[in-house]
Amino acid sequence: MKRPALDRPPILYGAYALAGLSLIWSGYAITDLMHSGRFGLSVAIAGDIGWITVLWAEYRGVTIRIKDKAYGAAPAGWAIALGVAALLVLHGHDERSTAQAIAGPFVVLVGKVVWTFALAALRDPAALTADQEAEIAAVMRDSEYEARLHAAKLDHVDRAADAEIARIRAEARITLARDDADAEIRLERIDKARAIERRSPLAIAEQPREQIASAPVAQRREPAMTSTIADREQPSIADLAREQVAISDDNPTAVLAVLAIRPDAHEPSVAAAVRRARNAQKGPYN
Repeated sequence: MKRPALDRPPILYGAYALAGLSLIWSGYAITDLMHSGRFGLSVAIAGDIGWITVLWAEYRGVTIRIKDKAYGAAPAGWAIALGVAALLVLHGHDERSTAQAIAGPFVVLVGKVVWTFALAALRDPAALTADQEAEIAAVMRDSEYEARLHAAKLDHVDRAADAEIARIRAEARITLARDDADAEIRLERIDKARAIERRSPLAIAEQPREQIASAPVAQRREPAMTSTIADREQPSIADLAREQVAISDDNPTAVLAVLAIRPDAHEPSVAAAVRRARNAQKGPYN
């Protein structure tokens, strides 16, 4: 719940008046002391601005922390007041006037004292002290630090996750490229085997008939006997089909493998034998 605004104490009006008199007198005296016209006036204005600024800092409770220790604005205000008072004393001495040397600093110091009481009257008695405000600020600062640290850690995790995902995608592209290359090579091998199969009967038909006709009878009969023996020693189409089905993933590959071993076999018969072997391998309940 917002507290009601405090009424302006009467002392505040007296403080305003003394501040005005102090600014006028110090501005005149310091300017006259400097004997430099507008440049001397700038020094007086700088002192007056500093005095007013420190009064505002005292009213707002502004502090400066040095090595975990808070310092208020009041000492700075008194230092400025004493510095202006010293300049006014020098002005009185320069003018050979004891009255000015005493009255000038008196106006400034009285104004400072009155403003000290006026600021005390303006403060809210229920307001937090400077140490309490500093403690609250420390808690808020720590919570802000924790929140920003947590956000930074989350950002780090997100960046690490993005990097890992990019690495996985790159490895997947490499694997896919290898699979594509293997598939292309496999297809080329199948095409090459089919080309060899198509050209094999033509090569046999192109063999010169003169060599067969001019060969002696005994020699012509001997290859026939050897061929018959070789055919008997070669495994059957069914056996080859079962062996290739056991080591091949698909029927076309198994058919090509059987034909490579038995180029004299009939392709439809080989395909039928492969299908029968595949069905037998799967079993009646698969």
